[in-house]
Amino acid sequence: MGSLRTSAIICSVRAHGEHGAVVRSLTPENGLVAGYVRGAHSRTMRPVLIPSNIVQADYRARTEDQLASMTAELQLSRGPFLGEPLASAALDWVTALTAATLPEEHSYPQIHSALSALLDAICGAPSAKGWAVALVRYELLLLSELGFGLALDKCAVTGSAEDLVYISPKSATAVSAGAGALYKDRLLPLPAFLTEPTPPEWDDIFDGLRVTGFFLKRHFFDEGRKDMMAARSVLVDRLKRVVA
Repeated sequence: MGSLRTSAIICSVRAHGEHGAVVRSLTPENGLVAGYVRGAHSRTMRPVLIPSNIVQADYRARTEDQLASMTAELQLSRGPFLGEPLASAALDWVTALTAATLPEEHSYPQIHSALSALLDAICGAPSAKGWAVALVRYELLLLSELGFGLALDKCAVTGSAEDLVYISPKSATAVSAGAGALYKDRLLPLPAFLTEPTPPEWDDIFDGLRVTGFFLKRHFFDEGRKDMMAARSVLVDRLKRVVA
């Protein structure tokens, strides 16, 4: 990588040694970039290195194989939202998900744009419904960009685009009401807002979260990564309490 100066969204901070941390950040053109920050636990740097913050990052590495050193200057702090349980859980989840799934130094401009918009919505939308739909779409985008996209445009059995209400968990494709009637207990719901320009109700949003959660767990978070899905469950539970 040599040297790089860019805006970056902090996605994860992992302590490394007594005073430093390995920080993974999503950049507009270089994708997820890891860097070692000296003095990461200092009073000055702790409020800068918060997942979801936007920083001006400078990376320097002597060789391609070396972990780059990183310095960061705060551009936008989302620290004030850490005191709000729902917003905090959402910010933690989407940044941790991004850091855990994306390969490093592969460009994902769509994911960067979508994550930036989602973080803005979490902190700025007047209600959780304003960003919960964006969360479902972001998780679908991640799956798609990493090669695990869902095919929701026509029925896997009949080829028809009519009356699509299920998703096959095996093939990640849509299934019509008629074709899935005998097997509906084994199928996932297909909320209408994923295929039609219709405003979703909360039940639809939770169905969407159920779908994306199923495929995220299958493809990325096996038995050894239960902690990631546990963090997501905290977020979904808090959302349910909001609308109860």
